[in-house]
Amino acid sequence: MALIGYARVSTKDQETHLQLDALGKAGVKLVYQEKGSSVGARPELQKALAALGSGDVLVVYKMDRIARSLKDLLSILDRIKASGAAIRSLTEPLDTSSPLGMFMIQILGAVGQLERSITRERTVAGQVAAVKRGVVFGRPKLLSPEQESSALAAVDGGRSMSAVARDYKVSLIVIRRLIAERKGQKNTGLYPVLKQYLDE
Repeated sequence: MALIGYARVSTKDQETHLQLDALGKAGVKLVYQEKGSSVGARPELQKALAALGSGDVLVVYKMDRIARSLKDLLSILDRIKASGAAIRSLTEPLDTSSPLGMFMIQILGAVGQLERSITRERTVAGQVAAVKRGVVFGRPKLLSPEQESSALAAVDGGRSMSAVARDYKVSLIVIRRLIAERKGQKNTGLYPVLKQYLDE
């Protein structure tokens, strides 16, 4: 089993001394460290994760050193688990090599699922409110109502859909969509998802 450390500070003006000292006291010999925001690519973190093998432990001073969000943390934890390794925080009760640590991961996973559900619910609620106010989602139509009627008449008159699309300088998909909408097969995008809420 190897202890692999990771230390990060947000700016080049900051130093990792505090983290390095704590990692050293914990017996960590190999430490990957970098200076930069958690929003960036974090190449040293990727190297640390790639170095993990079965039975190894990634040791960090705090969990916010490796993750920018709960979603990001759960993704990293999945990668660590897939490699057969564990992770330990020196300042928080998180050590996936222990039963308590695994329990904490399960709680984090449940919280992450709840967070995604709440976010989706808020998004849908906002979309429903927008639809009720008359907001139309999607790209604006390329053809005016008069052009649409004229294009459909041209197709009915025997011109191919490709030819009509060229006439109006639109893609073939636009003409096919017009025909589908006339047949009652309108592609309403978000509306099928929102229908149950709109009917309430």
